[in-house]
Amino acid sequence: MAERLAWVTGASSGLGHAFAGKLAREGWRVVASARRAEALQALAGTSDRIHALPLDITAGEEVAHAVAAIIETHGPIDLAVLNAGTYEADGIGDFSAAHLTRIVGLNLLGTGNCLEPLLAHFRERRGGHVALVASLSGYRGLPQAASYGASKAGLINLAESLRSEAGPLGIKVQVVNPGFVKTPLTDANDYPMPFLMPVEDAAAALYRGLMSDRFEVTFPWRFAALLKLARLLPDGLYFPLVSRVTGQ
Repeated sequence: MAERLAWVTGASSGLGHAFAGKLAREGWRVVASARRAEALQALAGTSDRIHALPLDITAGEEVAHAVAAIIETHGPIDLAVLNAGTYEADGIGDFSAAHLTRIVGLNLLGTGNCLEPLLAHFRERRGGHVALVASLSGYRGLPQAASYGASKAGLINLAESLRSEAGPLGIKVQVVNPGFVKTPLTDANDYPMPFLMPVEDAAAALYRGLMSDRFEVTFPWRFAALLKLARLLPDGLYFPLVSRVTGQ
């Protein structure tokens, strides 16, 4: 285990930051990426197993060079947790194509920029493990999550598609669908967040999930179970229920 190498994006704060620390404590070598270099350096200062690699995942060529640099400097990548992303509320009142383009560009297309060189690396090695961090909000449309939900639904579908082909190539693909986790992003929310989960607990749940054989990793389990049930409801029940719960 001490020789295994993980790459975590979106590691400057929140779940990615906590998970990079969890991996290091479990004996992994970790390359941590995000746009905020100072925050990454602070993270790297907490463990000699964590190495900072500042990166903007929306820049495709930069990402390709970064993956090549990781392999050259640290060796083959065993696990990639593609966690980088953001949430900004939007709906009918403030919807714009520019906002949709920006959120999808980071959450979905930025993840695609990471996947391209990663999957080429894994195919060459005939092995590897990648986890796409989506969200429970990708199950069905929710108020004030038009762009965010669309980007996360795309990640879920992308992971499902890749999973269908990955097994024979020795590649393990998982999708991670968290609920509400206490991070700087959720601290800005001004609405109820059921089953809000401490970030360290979420990092531990993520680690357990990635070490399992499950395709989908969800937490907290109670909220995930409720939203899985909601996904099965017919439209005539789902939309009135959402309206009553959210006041929208």
